[in-house]
This record gives sequence, structure tokens and C-alpha cells, in this order.
Amino acid sequence: MTSIEKIKPLSDYLLIEPLEKETVLPSGIVVPDTAKDKPSEGKVLAVGPGKKDEKGNVTPVQVTVGSVIMYKKWGGTEIKAEGKDLLLVKEEDVIAIIEG
Repeated sequence: MTSIEKIKPLSDYLLIEPLEKETVLPSGIVVPDTAKDKPSEGKVLAVGPGKKDEKGNVTPVQVTVGSVIMYKKWGGTEIKAEGKDLLLVKEEDVIAIIEG
């Protein structure tokens, strides 16, 4: 099995661990996994060095490891590592950094 620490994103890709939303409604009803939307918030576990422009200059990624972000709902490539569901997404699919 691949270790999370051994996954090094390339270019402007980010390795994200999606954050799960609450699965029990305030009324006590449990929402099954099949009825839930994909999460659109996640914690950044690793970042690539940045994207190269047409002149070969690298533009560094603006997101840092440990940041909690919002990303496009259907963006990214799903992978599994250490039994966890993770995502590899391009920086352009990140829509916000959640501060605090």
C-alpha cells in the first residue's frame, strides 16, 4: 500500500483529504453515504512545485500544506492511500482557502 508521505504531487497539483460533512441531521435522521453530496472542503496534505508558463518559469502554488480549502465539487482524481480516500486536484480547481 502506498504511504501518504510518499505521494509527491507534480506541477500545480494538490493532494487533499476531503473533510466529511455531518451525517446525522438535527432531527436525528442518519443520511446514508449514497445520498450525500461529495464534500467540497478538504485539508491539503501535499503540494506540487507549481505550474510552468510558456517561458519555462515556475509559478509557485498559492496554497500551503495544512490549509483547509474549498474546491470544485466534481474536480480531482480520486486515489486511495493508507485506507483513506484522497483527491489530487489542480490548483485552478481550488475556489477558496478557509481561514481560522
